[in-house]
Amino acid sequence: MVQTLTVQDAVELAVVERNGFIESRHIGAAVVLSPEGEVIARHGDADADALVLPRSSMKPLQAIACLTAGAPLEGEQLGLATASHTGTDRHVAVVRDMLTAGGLTEDDLGCPADWPGDSATRDELVRDHAGRARIRMNCSGKHATMLRACVANGWPTVGYLDPEHPLQVHIKETVERLSGERVAATAIDGCGAPVHALTLTGLARALHRIGSASERSPFALHRFAGALVRTVRENPWTIEGPGRPDTLAIERLGVFAKHGAEGVMVMIAPNGTTVALKMLDGSGRAATIVAATLLARAGALTDAQVDSLASVLPLAVLGGGSGVGVIRPGAGI
Repeated sequence: MVQTLTVQDAVELAVVERNGFIESRHIGAAVVLSPEGEVIARHGDADADALVLPRSSMKPLQAIACLTAGAPLEGEQLGLATASHTGTDRHVAVVRDMLTAGGLTEDDLGCPADWPGDSATRDELVRDHAGRARIRMNCSGKHATMLRACVANGWPTVGYLDPEHPLQVHIKETVERLSGERVAATAIDGCGAPVHALTLTGLARALHRIGSASERSPFALHRFAGALVRTVRENPWTIEGPGRPDTLAIERLGVFAKHGAEGVMVMIAPNGTTVALKMLDGSGRAATIVAATLLARAGALTDAQVDSLASVLPLAVLGGGSGVGVIRPGAGI
């Protein structure tokens, strides 16, 4: 029986305060690694063996696996390879270039058609009587990257999401190598790709190895990881979109941030300190500020930096259109 995170494993990571009244509490678990990769703080999950599905927080691992498999990407394409983008025209242009360079089209994408997450872009599409599209789906960059790896190896592009496909086998092996854990369970993500269960510690270790990798390494995996992280930090718009939490965190703090569905978040400070967390209720609305706060408490960020980020995140609780409260870190951290 696979052991997943339970209420008994969880602590209060964040609260929603309205006029001084605690209206909601987000419980979950988090782990913090030092710049050297050692566990320096753990909140919840006392036995450190409960599994979570990283969801899109696994995208950096999947992207690096595709790069080591030969996907020939560079520049902003690296950012889109690991993105949960908002489907703006700028995002779509990069993904389309990724496909075209591999002799592929939008029809080859295995992700479902969707509306863009960016409201202005969606409104424009509606005015133009356009509909949902696969390339607008937030995972289209990841899927284009997977397809480019298939083309590079002569693997079939049809069925590339099957867990037994050579690409997915390689991705699983890369996830195990980076996390230092054997995959105990595999599910299917919302975009149709396999997603592998890890402990929060395993997820944090995988991201720490990515975040501390050097582009001058003699090992290709580390070179690709270093290039990917640098590219995202230089082009924060690629990983999510203007005004979105991941992009804001990167712009304000210089971190590498990647959220995942169902309340998962990973964040790597410039000095390598790494946080991985899971909100048990699946809500990600407090995940970014909690991760940044944990980095500050580890000495990797300043309180002023966290306050700067908080000022631009959607943390205000409104009453009649005015601020009456705030979403903030809870007593468990």
